[in-house]
Amino acid sequence: MAADALQRACEKAGVECKVETQGSIGVENEITTQDVKDATAVVLTTNMPIKNVERFERLPKVNLSATAVIKSADAIVAKIKSQLG
Repeated sequence: MAADALQRACEKAGVECKVETQGSIGVENEITTQDVKDATAVVLTTNMPIKNVERFERLPKVNLSATAVIKSADAIVAKIKSQLG
């Protein structure tokens, strides 16, 4: 649900995004090394430990609960967009 909310918010804001999910069925839509190189920022949910989180060391990070992302995805994307272009 958080992934869907974030994708919808990015589409509305005209922001390209890729959302990787990590759950009981494993990693889906894995973010590649090239995706990381092309990224401006990363939103991480704090409900579970993120596998290979070191991939995102060079990027500005927003750490939030999945619930916060679901409730405030539009505002999160708008804030990142305003601060980072």
